[in-house]
Amino acid sequence: MTIAVAYKWAADPQEAQVGEDGTVDWSRAKPGVAEYDAVAVEAARLLAEPAAEECVAVSVGPAATGSSLARKGIMSRGADRGLAVADDAVRSWPTTQQAEALAALVGRSGADVVITGDTSVDENARMMSGLVAGFLGWPCLQMVSRITRTDDGLELVQAVAGGTRTLHVTGPVVVAVTSDCVPTRVPGMKEILAAGRKPFDVVAVEDLTTTPVSLPVTGARRPDGPRRARRTLTGPDAVADLVAALHADQVL
Repeated sequence: MTIAVAYKWAADPQEAQVGEDGTVDWSRAKPGVAEYDAVAVEAARLLAEPAAEECVAVSVGPAATGSSLARKGIMSRGADRGLAVADDAVRSWPTTQQAEALAALVGRSGADVVITGDTSVDENARMMSGLVAGFLGWPCLQMVSRITRTDDGLELVQAVAGGTRTLHVTGPVVVAVTSDCVPTRVPGMKEILAAGRKPFDVVAVEDLTTTPVSLPVTGARRPDGPRRARRTLTGPDAVADLVAALHADQVL
């Protein structure tokens, strides 16, 4: 069994700036392995290591995805080798085209299990795992909180409405794990130094066949803020007036 883990070298949204017109400026946001993807990498590593199987990190992203910093960032977390599309042209690709490219990388990796994070830290669309599975023609199981190896496949614990359910899976599958599936590790200096010697191949965009999709952005605006009364109450009866105002607005 070869296990592929999809990850994204993404900017931290906490450092992004939102303009008055609603556009998001990512120029000052530092990139890194997304926190949800770090869980997926750890889950894939823990699944692969006991059976001495291969864990392959796959990604589709801008040119920075192929940088030395990005390579060490993902490989130091336990993947055995990496396979990525690293081209700034990807910035204009919609989610479906990125998923098609990811599926192609999975095919090249020879994997029969794909593990992804719950969502991406920047887009937060929760679509990638299902789309990749669709392009591969594999089943997809999301909200998986535990993965255990069995004699002939995998046992998955999946969160569903009202509780959990346990499934026995044989054959190829795409699994999206929850953020609490496994605790993540912080790579040490030994792992970071070893990461630089692990194989990491960058696949040219021209070497993949994807379906171009036009998705023009026609506008952007900031979300509406909460309505505020902006009233100031003063005087000896200010507390009583405040309570009365809150009752009138049905806050209390």
